[in-house]
Parts: sequence; C-alpha cells; structure tokens
Amino acid sequence: MAPSKDFHHPYQPYEIQQQFMQAVYDCIEDGKVGIFESPTGTGKSLSLICGALTWLREHKGKMFDEAMQSVQIDDDEPEWMLEHARSSKRSEALQMRADFEERLALVREKDRKTREHAAKATHLQKRRRQGNGKTDLDDAYLEQFALDDYESDKDVNSGEMSKYSAGTTDVLKKLGLLGAEDQDAKPTEMDEELKIFFCSRTHSQLSQFVGELQRARLPPGLPPGDSISTGTTSTYEEVKQISLGSRKNLCINPEVNKLESQTAINERCAELQQSKTPSEKKCSFLPNKDNQELVLDFRDHALASIHDIEDLAAVGKKLRICPYYASRSAVDPAEIVTLPYPLMLQKSARAALGISLRGHVVIIDEAHNLMDAVESTHSAQITELQLRIGREALMIYLQKFRNKLKDGNRLYVTQLVRVIDSLLLAVTQVQAVSGAGGVLDAGALLAGKAVDQINMSKLAKYISESRIARKVEGYAAHLKQTDVVNGGVEQASGVSDTPILTHVQNFLTTLANPSKEGRFFWSRDESDKSITLRYLLLNPSENFRDIVAEARAVILAGGTMSPMEDYTAQLFPYLTSASISTLSCGHIIPASHLFVRTITSDASSPLNFTYKTRSDTTLIRRLGNMLLELLPKITGGTVIFFTSYAYLSQIQTQWSADSTLTKLAALSKPLFFDSRSSSAEATFASYSTAIHSNPTRGAVLFSVLGGKLSEGINFSDALGRCVIVVGLPFPNLESPEWKAKAEFLDRQPGAKPGAGKLRAENVCMRVVNQAVGRVIRHKGDWAGVVLVDGRFGQERILRKLPGWIKRSLPEGGGSGRVRDVSEGLGEFFNERTAKQVA
Repeated sequence: MAPSKDFHHPYQPYEIQQQFMQAVYDCIEDGKVGIFESPTGTGKSLSLICGALTWLREHKGKMFDEAMQSVQIDDDEPEWMLEHARSSKRSEALQMRADFEERLALVREKDRKTREHAAKATHLQKRRRQGNGKTDLDDAYLEQFALDDYESDKDVNSGEMSKYSAGTTDVLKKLGLLGAEDQDAKPTEMDEELKIFFCSRTHSQLSQFVGELQRARLPPGLPPGDSISTGTTSTYEEVKQISLGSRKNLCINPEVNKLESQTAINERCAELQQSKTPSEKKCSFLPNKDNQELVLDFRDHALASIHDIEDLAAVGKKLRICPYYASRSAVDPAEIVTLPYPLMLQKSARAALGISLRGHVVIIDEAHNLMDAVESTHSAQITELQLRIGREALMIYLQKFRNKLKDGNRLYVTQLVRVIDSLLLAVTQVQAVSGAGGVLDAGALLAGKAVDQINMSKLAKYISESRIARKVEGYAAHLKQTDVVNGGVEQASGVSDTPILTHVQNFLTTLANPSKEGRFFWSRDESDKSITLRYLLLNPSENFRDIVAEARAVILAGGTMSPMEDYTAQLFPYLTSASISTLSCGHIIPASHLFVRTITSDASSPLNFTYKTRSDTTLIRRLGNMLLELLPKITGGTVIFFTSYAYLSQIQTQWSADSTLTKLAALSKPLFFDSRSSSAEATFASYSTAIHSNPTRGAVLFSVLGGKLSEGINFSDALGRCVIVVGLPFPNLESPEWKAKAEFLDRQPGAKPGAGKLRAENVCMRVVNQAVGRVIRHKGDWAGVVLVDGRFGQERILRKLPGWIKRSLPEGGGSGRVRDVSEGLGEFFNERTAKQVA
C-alpha cells in the first residue's frame, strides 16, 4: 500500500482528513469543479488549507522547473552555454524572489520609516471643518444637492475610473489600484502569483479561516537557490495572504466611516475624490503621487504576516493610507486572497477590486448557502410605497433644480420618471386582481409611454454615477428639517441608509435581464393592501458560469452539502459528470457516539406534521406527551427544532392552555423559546448558563429550522446532547415563486420527472441536516438525534441525510414508535454517561 501523501497538516490527520485533503488536491490538479462535504467539527478549514496550499506550492515548483528547462540557445552553441543560460535565468528569478522575501523580513524597519513619513504628512494636513448645521435656503448651500453635468455614454469613461479626477485616476493606474481592466497598465515588481481565492459568507467566518491559516507550515514552492537568502527557513515559507473587503469594513476616514450604510459610504468616498472637490477637502488617505511609497509599505505589512480584515484596517490607520485601495497592491503577490460572498459573486465587484480569477483556484466555504446567495444577489424588490415616495421626492427636487439640468441629466431624469410611472401603472393594474399575489410579465412593467425603448442598464448606471438618489434624498431631508414640506416626503427623508431611488436602480437592473433567467411577481400586504413588485432569479447557473469558466478549479465546501444533486443540476447543468468531483466525508466520531432514530407514530396513530395537519390540536397534544416521555431520558441540553416561528408560537400557546408546559416545567429542566422578536444571542446565553450551572439536569431550547439558532451556533458537549426535529420545513409549494421555480426546473433539458418537487425536498433536507449538524463539534462529542414525522420513514427522505448520520441509523431506517425510541434513548444515555464517568 502506497504511503499517504504529506499535506503538511500541523497535527496527525485522521483518515477522513487525509481523504478530504487528497480530494482537494486532485480536484485542483485535474481542473475540476469539486463539491465536498465535511461535517462540522472535522477540521474542514484546515484540511482545505493544507490540501490547496500543498498543491499550490508543488505546482509553483513544477512550473519554475519547466520554465528553467524552456530556456534555449542556438543549436550550434556548446552544451555548457545552455547550462550557463539556464543557471543565470534561475539565479535571476530566485534573486528577485529573495529580494521580495527580504522586504517582508525587514518590514519592521520599514514601519519605523513609515511612521516618520506619516508624522510629517500629518503636520501638513489641514483639518476639515465640520458642518455648522446651516439650513437656510440660500443658493450656495443648496448647490450641494445639484447634479453634476452628465455627459453621454460615448464621451464618458465607464467603470470605476469615471468616478475620479484625471490626476487621481493616473496615480491609481500606476499603483495598480483600479479595476481588472487596468491590469495591463500597471508596472509591478513581481509577476502575478498563481493564487487561491477563498470566500465565505461573512467576515466573522473569514476571520475564523484566517486563524486556521496561521497554523499552516508548508515548505517553499521555489528552491532557495545557491547562496541566496530568501528570508525564510529551509523547512517552510510564510503564507502570503490578503483580505479584501468593502469600504464599510476598510474605510479609515472618520468623516466617511461614521456613515451607517454601504451605499452612503461608497458615494461619500467617490465625492471626496472628484476633481471639483477642493484639495483641502479631499480624502487625505487616498493613494496619490506623494504617498506611493506608503502603498508599498502597506503591501509589505499586509503580506509579512496573516491578517484578517480588522487587522488590515489597523495597518491602514497606522500608516495613514487607505486600506481599501492599498490592499489591492497585495493581490498580485499573494498566495491566498480571502473575501466575502458579495465581492466574489458579482462580476462588477470583482472588476472594481481589480481581481481576475483567470487560471486561479476558487474555494467557496459554507457553500450550502451558495445557490440562495447567487439568487439573492441577482434578485430585487420594490414596494408601492417606495415608488410613490420616490416619485414625489423626485418631482419636488425637479421643481427646484430643473433649470440647472443640462442635456445628459435632463434625458436620464425624464426616463427615470417614466419608468417609475410605468411601474406604478403596473401596480394599479394588479390592485384590481384578486388574490395575495401572482406572476407578472415583464411587458406589463414596461407598458408606460416609450418605456420599452429605454436602456435600463444605462439608466441604472446613471443613477449610480450621478448619485441622484442621495441628492434627492438629501434635499428631501433638508426640506423636512426646515419644515418646508411634510406628509409623504417625510417618510423619504432622514437621510435613510439606502435611498429610495437606489431601490429603484436595483429593480431597473433586473428589467434588463433575459426573461428566461427569472420571473417578476407581485404580492399584496394583507395589513394595508399595498403591492410589492419582486424579481426572482430562477437560473443561478448563468450568473455563476463566468467564475467556473475563468478559474482553473472551483471547490464548493461545507459541513452540510447533502443532498448534492441540487448543485450539479442547478449550478453546473452544462458540465459533464467527469468534470465534477464529489465527496461526503464521514465523521471523526465513532458511530457509537451517535444515536439516530426516527419516530413515525405513537401509540395512537402516525405522526404527520404536514402543513395541512400540523395545526390539529390533538396532534400538538400528542407531541407534548411524546416529549414528556423522551426528555427524562436525556442528560444535558436538548434542542428541539420546529418548522417555523409561527408554528412554534402556536404550539407554545396551546401548551400553555392545556397545561402541557406546566408538565414539561415539572421535569425540572428550564425551558427556553426562540422567537422572531427576541435576541437569539440573549436566548442562547440564558440557555447556556442553565446548562453550565447543572449539566446533568440540562435544559430545553425550543427553536426553528432555518432560524436564528439553527446555523452557526456551537451546541457542543452538554449544550446539545440531543436534537429533536419535529416535521419537515418544506417551502410553500403553492406560492407563485415556488410554482414558477418548479415549472422552470421541470422544463430544463434532461430534467428528471418532478424536478421542481425534488428541489423543494432537497432544500428542506438541507435545512434539517444543517440543524442536526450543530450538536457534534469534536472527536469526543456524542449526542442523540430524533427525527419526528411519518415522512422520515420514507427511504427517499432518509437517503438525503449525510452519510455520517445514516451510518448510525439502524437497518430499515430506525423507524419506530415513541416507546421504542424512548427506551433506546435511555440505554444510549446510560451507556455514554457511564463511560464518561469511567
């Protein structure tokens, strides 16, 4: 048997970790798409790091050797000339590498010089004057709300460069801090490194990944060379990593980062860089011709050690250079780039950050949410109230500034009013339709006069670049403050986190999408009968395809990826099975540490918590009796998941009325209920305190599948000795959205019969699997899992459980009655408790 490959794991890896790292390595080597599942608590992040970085360093070494061998000379030259040419080329390349490593090794010395430079720069800076709260109507004050002249699309630069003055653009180009379209224009000290782009949902998850990355110790990808100091040891080389984030995370200008919304921060940042902005009011932290050395210092600081996003902001503050822009200088020489979902999934966001995925490796962690994230990123909605307030605010704005609008602004503002009117016309038409909602044809939204001739993409771009949304909102707030107007405009002022016209802009973007990729819907609010218009992306594959096409390999990883057929069918329908690699790892715990059973009936009859039957008062009372039988068998914490907050509230109400809650309280286990209105952190903290004060007695936490306490919460050890799932959280298959989704999936080429229903089933079981996976967090952990519903007795449903859960399920599915499961649960806890004491 061949020895296992050394992936330089900082600990002795388990067999499943070795298997996972090998799968990651092979997937990248073969240039495939990988869908990998590794349960929570199995060291997934570290396995991803070691598998991917081992490939990266080895591949780098192979490419270096091949490049050296490719050096050729004339055929009539002697062999020693060829060897000399190759040796010279090798030494030159390694020396360049060594010089860069030495820069990183000497970064502390550079920091001293930077502080001196920053101190001089600070002395020369002028303090920005704060606003005096002036609210009178003089023209000088109101000028801030006027629109800048807007040239036609033929005369204006596109993309991020159009936001800045020519001088700023030139400096940003030279430093390589603009979008990907400017990559050819920038001089760099080093060629771009082959790299890994690692993304996850949130910055906190990325920070956890960065913490794991600090454990990695891998050998250098390139040889040290003869008598060349690389600034590294002979056994390993520090990983070069950079975290990318939004301005909201990285802005260090106190006048900008005090703003609450992402939109406001972006707009204010762009305003401070405009050519018409006085030099003393421009952002002093922006890279310019006088502080280019600071950008390189920032790059060296960023790469000298591993940083999360908060660390980079601190480095920027110390060096007094904008980390949002300066971090881009570290992308090319970095080996790992970490970034959140939104910056990866939007092509425009990647272009704005100046990153290209071509030929690189993309790893998406927590990928069980990926399809939802793609759909959410490219979907939008707008309410009737937003449309009416937005139009009113826009018309009031035009009354004041109409005469100052030149041709470019006049054209687009007129188009904007027409589009809003057209959307309001559609709202009026559906008001007369009965029902709570339905599907809308795109043509109905564009039925206004000449609206179908408007280029929605250009109009949305105009709203963004002209910043008309913020100016209209700001003027409305000014009028309210001076009591000039009231009524509807008051609701539009504030100024809000996201201006109403920005919501309009987002909705306009969806009107430019191909109709085959999504559908428009309307819904009626039962409380005030108002209408909401929504666009739902139905086909996420096309919006993810450019990532797959550009990258060398794409890996989707998560603790709960089962069932996996959703990803292949909806994200990669254009790929053959040979291009996709899948792996569902087992768990590091032995099967004996997990007790898994299904309860399909009690002494009376089957237990079916379907949407039609779950509100039956007799069924809810039988559920309470079942818990009264199970809970005394459990030591430690029990987490009980229900299908929705509304259903949990209904159960709580009935149990209060029929004394079931009193009986449950008599078990001496404190009871805690999650709710939409309560703080999840506070509920979990109270539950944890009760558990830690008496681990044997434990406590009971009633929560919701897919709710605030079903994902990202650590129910390790006594916090989660048993998880009980009541019912299956199927989406509402009768809603217009799910009907459209099912119809779309059923029509796809090669779709299985009932593909839409299958998708709903997969979504449902992924939520169940995510909740169940919360209770096992490390190799010594153990827990019981009880699945309560007649449908859990179906093989089709059980097949969608992760492999590590199915292996602890008895042959035949473990389907049983309450009494049988109660006895087995008691035996399991007695055995585990005895072993724990021993």
